[in-house]
Amino acid sequence: MSKRGNVWLAVSGLVIAEDGRWLVVKKKYGGLKGKWSLPAGFVNANETIDQAVLREVKEETGIEADVLGVIGIRSGVIRDEISDNMVVFLLKPQHENISLQERELSHGAFMKPEEIIDDEQASVLLQYLLKAVPKQAFHMKTDVNPGDHFGYTSYHLFLP
Repeated sequence: MSKRGNVWLAVSGLVIAEDGRWLVVKKKYGGLKGKWSLPAGFVNANETIDQAVLREVKEETGIEADVLGVIGIRSGVIRDEISDNMVVFLLKPQHENISLQERELSHGAFMKPEEIIDDEQASVLLQYLLKAVPKQAFHMKTDVNPGDHFGYTSYHLFLP
């Protein structure tokens, strides 16, 4: 059993600059080592998924961003024992000054989709996103309270 238990929840951020370039990174470890992918990581116990994606993008690249919505979900089971799930967000950068976390990443850049789409170093998820750029995101609604009796300190809905 992993330190995360048998159900994993991760997030990734598709950060698109005003001119259409995408923020992509190359990890130094794991299954995505040396592949272009999106900034990503696990959700901590004390945060919502939207807070997690903003934290992960900033930790990995130094890019502060705004959440535009959810554009996809990746879900799989590893070796019949771990449920591995990822929520993919669409983000707008507040700036484009990359400050790479060199402990985990070897490269980071804003690149045009046409520069990445045929690159054999692009991850499978990135290839799918490049071929089917989402037309609509599920937008975040933060002003919902399902009732104080639940004890939520944060509650966000993502709806079309």
